[in-house]
This record gives sequence, C-alpha cells and structure tokens, in this order.
Amino acid sequence: MSNKMKIKKGDQVVVTTGKDKGEKGKVLVVDRKTNRVIVEGINMITKHMKPQQGQPGGIVKKEAAIHVSNVMYLHKGKPTRIGYKIETIEKDGKTKNIKKRFAKSTGDIID
Repeated sequence: MSNKMKIKKGDQVVVTTGKDKGEKGKVLVVDRKTNRVIVEGINMITKHMKPQQGQPGGIVKKEAAIHVSNVMYLHKGKPTRIGYKIETIEKDGKTKNIKKRFAKSTGDIID
C-alpha cells in the first residue's frame, strides 16, 4: 500500500462521509503512516484527562483523526480531486522535473 497522500497540512478540506459530512475545515496534522488527518473542528471527541505535573485534569474536547479517504480538497469553495503534473524546468543547460499538485475539476495548479 502506497503512503502517497495528496492532502497536506494547511489544506482546506470538506468531509464526504460520516457524522460530520459536509463540514469544512483546515488540516492540522497529517499522519502518513496510518493515512489519517486531523481537521480543525471535525470529529470532536471528549477525553478524560488525568492531572499531570502542574496541569489540571478534567474533560477535554479535542479533534480525533479521520481517514484521508473521507475528506476532499476544497478548491474555490468546491470539493475536487487532486492530481499531479510534472513540469520540466531548464536551468544552465540542465533539466529538472518538478512535481506540482493540480485540481482535476479546473486544471488549476495548487502548489
């Protein structure tokens, strides 16, 4: 199984399935090992924290990880799939290939 993820930290995404379907947010953490992302304000859980050195315990609400297949990249306010384009740049007689992400719905280069 490939660990190539097309979603990066800081991307705006929309949830496509589950209890938070349709919700939008920014990606805070990307875990390539488990193919999961943590999205700001999505998949909130309550965690019972024990008091730790100087920090009080209590019930804390925080975001839980969601599988990357359950989110889609938001481009100009609409969900879209992401592809890759390889651009060849020539500098000082040498060629260099650079891989760039693009939105499949419009063809615009993301980064």
